Amino acid sequence: MSRTALGVFRLNGQFLAAAEELARPVGLTAAWWQVLGAVLRDPLPVAGIARAMGVTRQSVQRIADLLVERGLAAYAPNPAHRRAKLLAPTDEGRAAVARIHPGHAELAERLAAELGEEEFAETARVLERLSRALDTVTGREDAVG
Repeated sequence: MSRTALGVFRLNGQFLAAAEELARPVGLTAAWWQVLGAVLRDPLPVAGIARAMGVTRQSVQRIADLLVERGLAAYAPNPAHRRAKLLAPTDEGRAAVARIHPGHAELAERLAAELGEEEFAETARVLERLSRALDTVTGREDAVG
């Protein structure tokens, strides 16, 4: 367990550092990119974004408010819940994320070349399985959907 946790903590730091490098040139942070990425397909309430990311609603709320303040996202009415507005990217927010795509794709290609396509895909499957198992054994499966 300790070896796995330490490996995941290190990997998290490596991913965050890589994300910062990719996001910085387009005026985003890794956290802003992550929140915008969560709502690119469909608008979500802040609590839904937090559940998907496995972080607190308060931390997402701070980022969401900054994104709205900078014109990268906007709040919209939520037909399912009057007080929990939906967060959606603006055209400017979508454009910023799109500008990250070439660097992101290049990093993914380099990782796939290093690991091999099959091992890279298996790594993702194992991490997803580990996350689901941890949710189950800690009783958090309902919290993340």
